[in-house]
Amino acid sequence: MGNQTTVAAAFEPLLHATLGPRPAVGLAFWDGSTIQPDGVSPGTLRVRSAAALRHLIWAPGELGLARAFVSGTVDLDGDIFTMLRALQSTAPNDARLGVGAAWQAIGATRRLGALGRRPPPPPEEARPRRGALHTRRRDAAAISHHYDVGNDFYRLVLGPSMTYSCARFVPGEDGSLAQAQRAKHDLVCRKLGLAEQPGMRLLDVGCGWGSMAMHAAATYGARVVGVTISGAQVDLARSRVAEAGLSGSVEIRLADYRDLRGEEFDAISSIGMFEHVGSRRAAEYFDTLRALLHPRGRLLNHAISSPGGSTMRNRSFIGRYVFPDGELLDVGEVVLAMERAGFEVRDVESLREHYARTLRQWVANLENDWEQAVSLVGEGRARVWRLYMAASALGFEDGGLGIHQVLGVVPEARGEAAMPPTRRLWEQETG
Repeated sequence: MGNQTTVAAAFEPLLHATLGPRPAVGLAFWDGSTIQPDGVSPGTLRVRSAAALRHLIWAPGELGLARAFVSGTVDLDGDIFTMLRALQSTAPNDARLGVGAAWQAIGATRRLGALGRRPPPPPEEARPRRGALHTRRRDAAAISHHYDVGNDFYRLVLGPSMTYSCARFVPGEDGSLAQAQRAKHDLVCRKLGLAEQPGMRLLDVGCGWGSMAMHAAATYGARVVGVTISGAQVDLARSRVAEAGLSGSVEIRLADYRDLRGEEFDAISSIGMFEHVGSRRAAEYFDTLRALLHPRGRLLNHAISSPGGSTMRNRSFIGRYVFPDGELLDVGEVVLAMERAGFEVRDVESLREHYARTLRQWVANLENDWEQAVSLVGEGRARVWRLYMAASALGFEDGGLGIHQVLGVVPEARGEAAMPPTRRLWEQETG
């Protein structure tokens, strides 16, 4: 690098071409040079080394920036929610740099002597997989990538409820995450009719660490089968069930939903699992669950949705680091798929604002115990989670992401469904 050329001076034309006259946040480079926004900066994006620039050159756009952040060559100093919101406001519409901007980036990097070989992606990144989507083997690998990072890490992030899905915050209660998760479980139980007849048989698909299954058994006397394809979840869920004295009423299985045949249940809950099924398998999924239910049996499908649907692409941060092969369906497509499988859809409820609040509490848990999180999973994995959860919270706040509980019932031959006349019964929270 020449004596009179700073990193900031070399890259200011590129920033002007991609983000406008001034950046939304302060920029600080490894040589001490800076670029400041107009007005008060919500924080500083620190580019710590030339390796960050190489990530952006070799993988322009979202994936390169994510690699730089996960590797620690780029960092955010300030409130992560405020900074991400500011960066979103000035980000180009196209996720990839245009040709002109890419050449500017290459030229600036060359002038700084920072242009080098393609850097290896951080080890936390999932490698693209070959073959058809949502085969059993590929689904198992995708689930393991996300859920088998360590039960202690999940306990740190999720808190004592060990519930990895949207909570439901009820006015007048203490506002704690644990209470809100209990309220969500109770709402699901009531929608499924477990309060109407003790001893009902419940299937919990994607049971996680067993929290929903345990609540249904302990509160409503349900006999529960929980299934997951995460070995780490099965081990801890079985231990929690035993410690709670519920082994006689809760069974946790290491099983794929496609393995479920020849059994009958009164109700099925699927909470935070449908995102892994995929649009091509949605019909098979609902057909399988429909075949397991008695007449008048109910299914509660609780899943993240996206207007128009979206696939977590290989070139995206979420697709490569967080949820490989994940897909979000439009809630209208979910309703249609359930109806085609023979369900009568009786209720659809959005909990979008509740998920934003849930995610903000998870981020706070992670940040408040950052050193412990890093000791458990490494700094790169902790960075993945901090970025993904904060960005997701903003997505739920601005409506780019949604989450819906869709309740379907299997009608009898005469069309009877045995549903309550109003939602009032569902709103009676237990003490």
